[in-house]
Amino acid sequence: QVQLVESGGGLVQPGGSLRLTCRASGRMLDYYAVGWFRQAPGKEREGVSGIGTGKDSTYTSESVKGRFTISKDREKNVIYLQMNSLKPEDTGVYYCAARRDPHQNVVHSALVNPSLYDTWGQGTPVTVSS
Repeated sequence: QVQLVESGGGLVQPGGSLRLTCRASGRMLDYYAVGWFRQAPGKEREGVSGIGTGKDSTYTSESVKGRFTISKDREKNVIYLQMNSLKPEDTGVYYCAARRDPHQNVVHSALVNPSLYDTWGQGTPVTVSS
C-alpha cells in the first residue's frame, strides 16, 4: 500500500508562487495515477491536476490551467504541483491522492475525479492573501 505525504503549503501573496510536493512511500508511483485536489472552507473538494501512468498523461482543470503544472520525479518518487500567479481563490487545503492503475484506465478528466482515488495524504494548507 502506498502512503502519501504532502508538503510545501504556506502563506503567499497574490501573484506569488508555491511548489507543493507529494512524497510517496511503500510503493513506487510508476503504476499509480496521482491527483492533486483542494478544498476551500465550506466548499466541496475540487480536482486541480492529475498525472496518469501513460506517457505524457496529465490533466489540469480549467480553473488553474496556465498557472499550475504537475510533474513527476521518478527517482525521488514524488509528484510536484508548481503553482504560479496565485490568486486568493486558490486558498484551501491541498491534497494528493493515488490509485493503482497499471492498465492506464484513469486518463483525461478522470485524473481529477476524487471518487476514483482510494489513498489520500493528510493535506497541506495554502493561503493566498495580502
